[in-house]
Amino acid sequence: MSLLALQRDVRSWLIDEDAAAAIRIGEGAAPGLRVHQNNYRSQLVACLEESFGRTRDWIGGEAFHEAVVAHIDRVPPSSWTLDAYPRDFPATLAMLYPDDAEVAELAWLDCALGEAFVGPDAEALTADSLADVDWDRAILRFSPTLDIADLTTNATAIWSALTADEVPPAVELLPEAGAILVWRQGMAAQFRAIDRSEQRILLSARAGLSFADLCLATVDAHGEEEGIARAGAMLGQWIRDGLISAIDIAE
Repeated sequence: MSLLALQRDVRSWLIDEDAAAAIRIGEGAAPGLRVHQNNYRSQLVACLEESFGRTRDWIGGEAFHEAVVAHIDRVPPSSWTLDAYPRDFPATLAMLYPDDAEVAELAWLDCALGEAFVGPDAEALTADSLADVDWDRAILRFSPTLDIADLTTNATAIWSALTADEVPPAVELLPEAGAILVWRQGMAAQFRAIDRSEQRILLSARAGLSFADLCLATVDAHGEEEGIARAGAMLGQWIRDGLISAIDIAE
């Protein structure tokens, strides 16, 4: 048996407990294979438990463990690092809890905050550094730790209460669906709930929309006076949050 074939059989055993693979590895290998499989699954369980503390607090330890087992059976690791393994767990929870949207949203928040904390460093611009910017040609560049997801419930309030060891509020659907921002400011991961309007503008700005075109988009959506005011308010909030890492000037 080649090394590649052996590696494939070991992987098949670890993931699917493939009996045919175990036989090819060797008749006496079964006890050792079971040890390896137990270690493999234990590491994945520990990884998910460490990454989703508030989600576990919300749904309870037994339900969380059942979800973890279902996820490990459904989604094997696909990266060289276990740091990437938690990313698909919110999707598994969305499948397991289709009528409880806050569960997947809490899990996304848990995961995104963890990834932001270990994400790449980038120095944020301050208001003092923007005095000479040509805003007609300015293109905003955002923190590499910035992540955005849809938000339909009060999951952010639930997460905050659980983190503060307080009684969390009952689940509520938002009057209007919005979004969650997650990023790192200094040494602390942050999050903020935003409305759909800011989400659309922020996604467009992150994709390269110039600040001048951003202002035009807000004017088209809200009228001249309110649109200009909203664009200025968003820019100010992004600067205070430390979301902007650079400003390019279009040719």
